[in-house]
Parts: sequence; structure tokens; C-alpha cells
Amino acid sequence: MLGSTHGTLTTDLRARVVACGESPHTAVHGTATDGDLDVSGRPLYAPVPDLDRFFRPASVAVVGASDGEGRPNTGITRQLVDWAERVGARLYPVHQTRESVFGLRCAPSVGELPEQIDLAVLLVADPLPLVEELAAAKVKFAVAFASGYAETGEQGAAAQRQLAAAVERSGLRMLGPNTNLNAFEKIRDDLEGPAIALITQSGHQGRPVFTMQELGIRLSHWAPTGNEADLETADFISYFAERPEVGAIACYVEGLKDGRSFLLAADRAARRGVPVVAVKVGRTETGARMAASHTGKLTGADQVVDAAMRQFGVIRVDGLDELQDTSALLARARRPVADGVVVYSISGGTGAHFSDLATAAGLRLPRLSEAKQAELHEWIPPYLSVANPVDNGGHPVGDWRGRKIIDAILADPEVGVLICPITGPFPPMSDKLAQDLVDAAEATEKPVCVVWGSPVGTEAAYRETLLGSSRVATFRTFANCITAVRAYLDHHRFRAGYLSPFDEAPRTPSPSFRKAQALMRPGKQLSEHAAKQLLRAYGIRVPREQLVTSAAAAVRAAGLVGYPVVMKASGTQLAHKTELGLVKVGLTSASQVRDAYRELTDIARYEGVDLDGILVCQMVERGVEMVVGVTQDALFGPTVTVGLGGVLVEVLHDAAVRVPPFGEDQARAMLSELRGRALLDGVRGGPPVDVDALVEVVLRVERMALELGDELSELDINPLMVLPRGQGAVALDALAVCR
Repeated sequence: MLGSTHGTLTTDLRARVVACGESPHTAVHGTATDGDLDVSGRPLYAPVPDLDRFFRPASVAVVGASDGEGRPNTGITRQLVDWAERVGARLYPVHQTRESVFGLRCAPSVGELPEQIDLAVLLVADPLPLVEELAAAKVKFAVAFASGYAETGEQGAAAQRQLAAAVERSGLRMLGPNTNLNAFEKIRDDLEGPAIALITQSGHQGRPVFTMQELGIRLSHWAPTGNEADLETADFISYFAERPEVGAIACYVEGLKDGRSFLLAADRAARRGVPVVAVKVGRTETGARMAASHTGKLTGADQVVDAAMRQFGVIRVDGLDELQDTSALLARARRPVADGVVVYSISGGTGAHFSDLATAAGLRLPRLSEAKQAELHEWIPPYLSVANPVDNGGHPVGDWRGRKIIDAILADPEVGVLICPITGPFPPMSDKLAQDLVDAAEATEKPVCVVWGSPVGTEAAYRETLLGSSRVATFRTFANCITAVRAYLDHHRFRAGYLSPFDEAPRTPSPSFRKAQALMRPGKQLSEHAAKQLLRAYGIRVPREQLVTSAAAAVRAAGLVGYPVVMKASGTQLAHKTELGLVKVGLTSASQVRDAYRELTDIARYEGVDLDGILVCQMVERGVEMVVGVTQDALFGPTVTVGLGGVLVEVLHDAAVRVPPFGEDQARAMLSELRGRALLDGVRGGPPVDVDALVEVVLRVERMALELGDELSELDINPLMVLPRGQGAVALDALAVCR
């Protein structure tokens, strides 16, 4: 039995982490400035680009403007002329040979215009030669429509890199290339309330959200980012998060230009409490391949993308219809006063069906109190159930009782959201119900959601009454309503507890880092013995062990370590020792140790494996085997994974991942995501294991990932034996690869 050196971690975690040179991750916001860098030299806060003059320029130049019949640039120029008039901008056509376009005098170049230009729209096949000219004229922003860049393959990607480098040198900010006219669409200015700001990499995919204006949903901006040679999705998220009129940010993302920039922008939105809802394609290999062919972006491992979004509060949805409905509810609904959901319907079957789906999705449907049920039965027949869902039987909605019922439900302090599914029009009953719901919504802070199930959608109760309300959230399907309500409640729970991990990310290297650097071997895989020394440097517990190079030394080591022992071959090229027969367990005598030494060295010689020795290790039993590791993601850099270990990691693939920095709350959340989480609590009479010690190891590995950065290509602690509660966790094996 391994003696405990772990102690009581629950009250001592932060102190123990600091003692190893690590900063705790659960403190309140710091006082860092936007110029701060983390321990690896990366920025900790997202810059906010001043895009006011992009969306509301005082002056616009259209380079390549045309009014010639049948020419592609003519329609674009006409739309830009109309848009400039709407936003109050002075528009200047630029063309080397034309004297005028649509009655406006042309200039041969931007440099010869009578004033400094805020925005230049480039209707040319190759924008690269214009970059220097625009920079010399001190143009603030440019839009490049030209295609044929990274979306076409490596040759186009090289051309895009050349364009991006020229833009970066110039100080100009550019949207595109391979973008479109969506930024210059006619956005309605007669709608009130918080707005949705829209970001899309594929312009057509934003059309459904844009069209929601016709349903009374306000839109404030549309940013079609295209290939993102310069301005990217992250820039617009940061900008929109600071806009007072923006209630939610809706994104269609095919690929992220830079994972770190995206997380910094998401962090800024989370700090401001602005929800970000995103469709991110690439969940499957086919989706990822198509996304890359369309925008030339790096898609990244989808599990990492999903975890990173969840970690920073980005709400990921699958369809454009979900993007519409979820962003609309989040933009317009006030902060919830409770998380209880009540389902109210004119049909018991409808209520039961919806309640089943809502409960399965994780919504909480509290049973209404006996007093509240008695109150509802004043207007609803006593034979109908009003516990939740509330079945009114139909007739009460047709008279004065309908509004009384709704008001009584909304008055319950446990009720945070009222959902009324109306599966089809049944006038005049459904008309009266819709009006009562609208009137009640105007008198409450709580969201009132209606599912209008009719496929026709031309009914007055739907088109005029429900859609005419800025307070009722109207859906067309059960699934979209449930998705949106769950996202709404989850967002506000996340917002209430959010502490930015960037505030507490380490700024300076720890003593552990200096020890670890001396152990790194660039371009090499470390032996198990060396990898465990790396773990020791960060305060991660390993078994008692000795590295020996003779049978006699192995016997002496076994006596010092204490029987029973495990013997393992140790070398720089050994990743899977068990498969080669290079591990012997449960050795209880000197003769067994001598025989094992000879057998291990014989196998290594036969397999052509170079050894640095044989490890004689303390045998550790009675725990749950876990795996904790670090990998390098193409988008986000170092990522930390925890899951069920031993052989189960390859069989069940039960693992959770996070992108550093993250705190203790996220480390514990990772464990909650595991399908095998119950094993940690003890099963079939087994004792619960030391979850606090496991969390500590995850945080120490995270610190290692932050400090070593891309120097550590891979780390795999498998198995990490998590012992019974209060006894700690021990890394029984480790693999580390240096870059």
C-alpha cells in the first residue's frame, strides 16, 4: 500500500499549486492592462479594432467603379452608391479611363481624391498592387472582393500570404479577399430593442439571420469575413461585444484563422456578458474538407474546437435555423430570475410530449406547489393536471380565464420561462391564446416562448399577433425552442460565474519551468525515466523507482523500493512497452527480479531497442487508472486532456479536453463530462478516489503546457493511478516528446 503524502487537498489546492511555482486559477479578476503577455509571450487580452469608420464611413472610394451596361462591376457600384447615401457617406468612383460613373466624377487614383478616404472598395482582380497606394493615401479600410486565393489551393494560399504580408506592412485594415457585398446590405433602422450582429464566412449562410428583420428581429451589422487575410471573425466579435446596441453575436464559421485570437475575442464577449452563438462546420471529415476548400482555413480537431467554445461561453449550434432562433432569444430576453421552465398548453398530449423532450434536453421542469395548483384549479377543471405541464383543457383560453392562468404561472417564483406549444391554429381559441400570451409578456420580465406549429405560417395569430410582439419569442419547432431556451439559461449561468482565465494566466516562468528546461531534448522523445523527472519538476507524484543497468543493481533497487515491484525497459524510442513484453509486474523476490532483468534485456536486444536501463518501480494498486496529457492542436496550440486511462483510453475514447489557460472549475468540469465519471465516486463497493488530487495533476499539467508551449510536442501520463480519497494520485508511466 502506498503511503499518502497528498494531504487534504480541498482546502489546500491553491497553496500547493503556488508552492510548485504555479499561480492558482480561481482568483478574481486582476488589474492587468491590454499590453500584458502570458508566460509564453502571447497576448492576454483581445485588442478592439476601431471599426466605426468601416461600418459608418464618412468617405468611400470605389476602385474599378463602372456604370457600363452588362458589366459585373456596374451592379456592385450601384449598390454601393445607394448604401453610401443611406449611411451619409461621400462616395468617389475611381477609374483610370472613365470620366464619370453614375454622374459622379471619377478620379484616376485614390491618391488624387479631394479628401482622406475611410473605406476603399476594390473591384479589381488583383488588389495587391493597390495596397501601397492606399497606404500612402492613409486609407483606413479596404474591401477586396477578388477570389482565387486560399480557397483554391496552395498556389492561391501563397498569393493570399503575400497579400496579407503587404497589408500588415501598410497599416491598412482589409476585409477579404473572397468576400461579398453583405456588409453593404440595407439594414432596417425602424426596429427597436437589442440587436443581433452577424458574422459570416460564407455570405449566403447569413441570409436567414438577415431575413429575420422581416419578422421584427433587429439586426445591427453584417460582417462577411471571406478568407480573412487580415480582418477576421475574432476582430468583429471583439468590436461587436463593445457595441451597446448588440444583444447577441451570431456567427457562421467555416474555419478559424487563429485559435488564440478567437478565444481572446470570446473572452472579451464573456466579460461583457454578450452571448456569442456560432455554427461551426467541420464536425465530420467531409465537412472539414469542404470547409477548407471553401475558405482555405485550418479546421482543427473538432473536439478541441467544441471544448474551447464551451470553455469561453460560445454557444455552438448545428443549423442556421437554430442560429436564428437561439441568437434572437438571447438578444431579446432579459436575465432569468429562475431556471424553472413551465409548459402550458391547451392539450394534455402536447404538454406531455413537449415536457418529455425538454426534460431529456436537461431543462428543469419543477413541480408546481400544491398552493399554486389549487390556484390554477380555480379556472381549470379539477380533473386536469396542472402540476407542470399545465393542461387547461382548451375552453378556459377562450374567455377571461386564459389571461388569469398565464399570469398566475408567471407569478410563481420558481418559474423562469413559460413555454406554450400551439401545435396548430384552432381559431378563435388559438387567436385568443396568442393575444393573452403577448399581453402577459409585456407585463413580465420573464421570457414567454410560443411554438407555432402550423406549417402554413400565414395565420393572423402568428403573422400579426405573435410576430408583432417584441417580447414574445416565437418558434416554429419544438426542437429549436428547447435548444434556444437551454442556451439562454446556460448562458446566464455561465455569465454569473465567469472569471476570465486570462486574468490569472501566469506571466513569469516558475521554478518548475527552469528545472524542466534542463530536461528537454529538442526533437527527441524522452525515456520513461526522463519523462517522470519532468513530472517531478512540476510536483507531480511518481512511484519510488531506480534506473539500473545490471541484474545485481536491480535486486538492490528492489530491496530499497520495496516488494512487490514492477520492472520496465526504459529507452527514448519506447512508446508501447507492454506490447513488446517489456513490462513485468508483481515481482516478489530477488530471483524473480534477476530473471526479469535478463528477460527484459534479451527482448530489447532481439527487438533492436536501445535502452538507457531498466526501471525498478514501486507497485501501486487500488485506484482508478486515468490518463492526463498534452497535445498540440493546429489552431489552439497546447491542449490538455483527461480521461479514463490504461487500455480503456483506446477502447472507450472517454476523454475531455480544454485549452489553457483554465482554472480549477474547468478542471472539475472536465471530469463531469466523462461517461465513466461514476468510477471516481466508487462503484460496486469500491471506495471513492481522490478527485482533488486528480484535479491538482490536471492543473499542474496545464501549467507545464503553458510554460513549455510548443517545446512540448506531446505528454502522456498513462496510467495516472488515482488512489482512494486522501491518498493522492501517482503517475505510473509517462511519455514525453520534445519539439
